[in-house]
Amino acid sequence: MAQHEFIHGLQRLQIRHRGCVATIGSFDGVHRGHQVILQQVLDKAKEMHLPSLAIVFEPQPAEFFSSQTVPVRIMRLRDKISALFELGIERVLCLKFNRQLCSLSSDEFIDRVLVDGIGVKHLVIGDDFRFGSDRGGDFALLRKAGVQHGFSICDTRTETDDGDRISSTRIRQLFEQDRLKETEKLLGRAFAITGRVIYGKQLGRTLGFPTVNIALGRYRCPVQGVYAVEVYWVDMPDRPAFQGVSNVGVRPTIDGGAKPVLEVHLFDTDQQLYGKMLRVVFRKKLRQEMRFESLDSLTAQIQRDVILARASFEGRAETNNMAVKT
Repeated sequence: MAQHEFIHGLQRLQIRHRGCVATIGSFDGVHRGHQVILQQVLDKAKEMHLPSLAIVFEPQPAEFFSSQTVPVRIMRLRDKISALFELGIERVLCLKFNRQLCSLSSDEFIDRVLVDGIGVKHLVIGDDFRFGSDRGGDFALLRKAGVQHGFSICDTRTETDDGDRISSTRIRQLFEQDRLKETEKLLGRAFAITGRVIYGKQLGRTLGFPTVNIALGRYRCPVQGVYAVEVYWVDMPDRPAFQGVSNVGVRPTIDGGAKPVLEVHLFDTDQQLYGKMLRVVFRKKLRQEMRFESLDSLTAQIQRDVILARASFEGRAETNNMAVKT
């Protein structure tokens, strides 16, 4: 079984990293379109008996160039790396997207990253891919460079759904429209956030609904509001999932616009989870985040949310049972 390796920056590359089949991209969401590209990488790597490698950027280019609000992104870096590894990619090279990197010309990027850095032997890339400070880097230039430096290159077919291209932009738009099931279809899995449980203000426990809290930091996730969720242990994925109800947002009744946080009330458990890594899988949206005039009003609404969330899980179980019988 291949060993997975995360390489943080060009300066961490070693001689043993030279020689690979690679691809480059933001891979936000690691959606079905990305999965087609990654499968091409894996197939070619197997054929050439070489390691597979994906080059990603942090922050994402759109975040770097945004002077105002941090753009919505589907995945945090941690979740992206996990998804790439789960698909079989052996190495992930994360390049810090800063002024130094984006000032590289297309030729400099090829020389420093692809040739001197990873010693690429085959490159899988979209035919619309552009790179370099001059935006002069494209498929044609890479093909020419491949002849010069001894690597081959192939482009990728566009993956569509209902006739439209599957893209991170399209999926973000579906999130904005609360079309969660459609995002699952294009992602190829349910949307999830992974994070470590931190100490909160304990107000949920006072209200009778204790929560686990996961800080989102600068991550502006694509979901906002109250959801029915399933929660998994990251370190023990075979353990049964918790069910619960979550709120993603700024808690306007409590904090009045503070930094976003993910908080989850878990059903039927009183386990202490501080410091644990959890994966929160979003199953159904129940409502938008709201501001309440009193804590009593908030408590009453949480009670209704719990009832709705439990009912949604019972409905899913009935649907699954019917599917098994048929």
